[in-house]
Amino acid sequence: MRPGEPFAGKLRRLCKAFFGGFEEGLWRAWRSGFFAQSAELPGGRGKDRGVRAKTATALAFAAAAVFGVVARRSELDAPPPPEAQAAPSALAPLLEEPRGAPYDPAADRRLTLPTGAPTALECDEARRIIAQARTQLAGPPPPVEAAKFGDAAADWLDPHGLWSVAPDAPAGPLLRRVASELMAEIEAPPGAGPCTTAHMVGAELSQWMTAVRGGFDAGYREGGAKVRGIGAPDVWSAASSSPFESGAVTRNARDLARDLGRAAGLLHAAYGGKLQPYLDAARERAAPPIEEAGWARVVLAAAVRAYIPQLDAHGAWAPLDEELSIYDLDLEIDPPERLWTEMTRTAVGVRIDKGALPPLADGDVVLRIHDVALAGVSVEQAEQLSVMTDAPDPHVLVLRTGLAEPLELAVAVTPVDGPQGPVGADLPLDLVRYGDGKAAVLAIADVPDDLGARLTAALDRAREAGEVRGILLDLRGNGGGSTDGAADALGVFLPGCPLFPMKRRDGGIETERAPLVPAEQQWTGPVAVLVDGDSASAAEMIAGALGSYRRGVIVGDHTYGKGCAQEYLDDDARAGVLRLTTLLYALPDGSPVQKTGIFPEIKLSLPADDEAEAAVGRALGPWRGPDVRDLARVQEVPWRSHGGRVGPCRDETACRALRVVGAARAAAAR
Repeated sequence: MRPGEPFAGKLRRLCKAFFGGFEEGLWRAWRSGFFAQSAELPGGRGKDRGVRAKTATALAFAAAAVFGVVARRSELDAPPPPEAQAAPSALAPLLEEPRGAPYDPAADRRLTLPTGAPTALECDEARRIIAQARTQLAGPPPPVEAAKFGDAAADWLDPHGLWSVAPDAPAGPLLRRVASELMAEIEAPPGAGPCTTAHMVGAELSQWMTAVRGGFDAGYREGGAKVRGIGAPDVWSAASSSPFESGAVTRNARDLARDLGRAAGLLHAAYGGKLQPYLDAARERAAPPIEEAGWARVVLAAAVRAYIPQLDAHGAWAPLDEELSIYDLDLEIDPPERLWTEMTRTAVGVRIDKGALPPLADGDVVLRIHDVALAGVSVEQAEQLSVMTDAPDPHVLVLRTGLAEPLELAVAVTPVDGPQGPVGADLPLDLVRYGDGKAAVLAIADVPDDLGARLTAALDRAREAGEVRGILLDLRGNGGGSTDGAADALGVFLPGCPLFPMKRRDGGIETERAPLVPAEQQWTGPVAVLVDGDSASAAEMIAGALGSYRRGVIVGDHTYGKGCAQEYLDDDARAGVLRLTTLLYALPDGSPVQKTGIFPEIKLSLPADDEAEAAVGRALGPWRGPDVRDLARVQEVPWRSHGGRVGPCRDETACRALRVVGAARAAAAR
């Protein structure tokens, strides 16, 4: 026994090790074929055969106990060996005591390597996160509807279609029935008592796992028995095809579990013991052997993930090992390198569909990244694992079609020290005829952090092609992105100008200011902005600021109306990351944007869009801010008349915008 351990702790651990080992022993005995061999003991008819069958069963259970106690004896006699400490069970966070590791807020936190375990929170951890979100929101929080919360909680609880959203899963209906009580528990202040409703759902889940595990195990037997009549294409299909539904879940969990087990049994028979750790992970994650208290923590984490978007239309919470799921990596200046760009989960891992990073190849089935098996991980954890390429000696184990054994690959990741390639090369530029010169049409699909640099580089390319009469920024379909990127881009047109007043919940107002860029990077000529109903957020910032200063002409259709900004915050429970709407912004002249949008100076008839921030019930209301403009900088830079000579354009709508801008300015000058 471990020195200094209380007797009660020894007894609890002894029982846990025995029964846990017994269950594990059953699985190992069955996996090794002991049950199948016992069933084949010679026997006669009637009573004699029944006695032999009972004897075989007794032998099997005895073997299970031996397997289990031997497998778990290290838990009874000594601390786990170093290799076990380095690669704990995927369920370790739920089977151990609540976390209490020291926390250093000054530490430069790196991405957390996922474990494959279900996301879990203690009762008071969930309450601290909810309280933080409600107090940090930019405006008074709207009421949360219990019915929508219950549906969302059931959805977040079940990453596989096995636990709560499958038609036969009893936890889903129960969760919806008690949604109001569960919501009240997580809205209560920390220390308000236990979360009994979460424990009620946890008890249901703990019992339900027996049925799910039974379905998996029955399928495993079937898959192993059929291998003799199965060819290589069928084996590869079992490894690489997805048993999971991509949309609404319509299959019973028992059927899905059976299919997962059937694929696992077939792959074990085909590949042998080399796949066993990944087949074990598939079983463990399909039906985790967690008790009521552990499942209650999983329910609470799902409740938090469901609650935050109901509280904040643009909000989210994610645990540290899934935090990349709430970021938009494509908007970063130096996005991390990924092992793939598109993938599909299979019964035993993840199939790379597109964008494999060599030496990986499209079509490979990834079994392991570093020391983490991918069988049964959530989509969010798989995506986080795909960017965990900066750890020492990244290694990946795959199945590849045509190979009889798993293939170990070392992935060499090129360090990124800055933007790769010419900055701005990816900003589409169309130089079109405009009167006796050219107009530069710049299509901006989103607002990344480095939009200012990209815009400057694109303008340099335009200037090199000859005299430019004006610039049209095409922001149609631009859903926004980085407020810093928007401010940097505006520095090209409004260098040093005060831009957006931004209000926090406490009434404090801060003002964003455009950077003072060098004179050679500025654009002092005419500007127009083309917008539509899908132009939102940071795109509306760019258009609205140019309009407020009369610096550019806004043409097109009424915009989406997202006048709020989100921030990423470490949660107060130190368990994950919050994305919250912490700021409402107005245009430089104080005009509201939130749920209001921007009305173009020149309207163009564009395809209608029924979506708008004003239709989002949980979105915050509009806010009118102070006029922060530098009034000395409010001045028009008129467009010349084009004399009817415009185009051709790659996009005819851009030519329409240039025609009406030039015609309107020519008419105003008369």
